[in-house]
Amino acid sequence: MDLDPAFSTTRTLSWDDIHRDARALAARLKALGNFLGIVAVARGGLVPAAVLARELELRHVDTVCIASYGDGVREQTLAVLKRIDGSGAGWLVVDDLVDTGATARAVRSMLPAAHYATLYAKPAGRALVDTFVAEVAQDIWLVFPWDAPERV
Repeated sequence: MDLDPAFSTTRTLSWDDIHRDARALAARLKALGNFLGIVAVARGGLVPAAVLARELELRHVDTVCIASYGDGVREQTLAVLKRIDGSGAGWLVVDDLVDTGATARAVRSMLPAAHYATLYAKPAGRALVDTFVAEVAQDIWLVFPWDAPERV
C-alpha cells in the first residue's frame, strides 16, 4: 500500500491493542450509566462494539452501515446502506475511529441524541465524539488488525 502524502506515518494496531482500548472505553462508559443498546458503525465499529456489548452487559446490538467511496485513502462520497429510525436517545453509537468526521456527521444526523464513542479520535473529527480512548495525530494512518495484510 502506498502511503498518501497527507500521512507522515502508519501505526499498526494489534488485536491486543483493540481489546485493551475497547475495555478502557467500556470503563469510561460505565461511569455514564446504562445504555439501551449499542449501534455499531459497520464495519470498523463491529469489533469494538462486540467487546463493549460484553463489558457493558448489553445484548441489544444493531448496526448502521455506511460505505465511503473514493481513492481508497480519503473519504470522498458517503452512502448510507442501512439506517436506524429514532433519535438515538439512550443508545451508544460505536466506531473504531473518527478521522475527518464525515461518517460521524452522517450518523449524528441520523441519531442526534445518541452517545457517540470511538476508540481513537483525530483532531478534525474530535468534536463529534462524546467519549474516546486516545487522540491520534491527523497525519497518522492507523492500520487496524482487520485491515492489515495477511502475514504468512
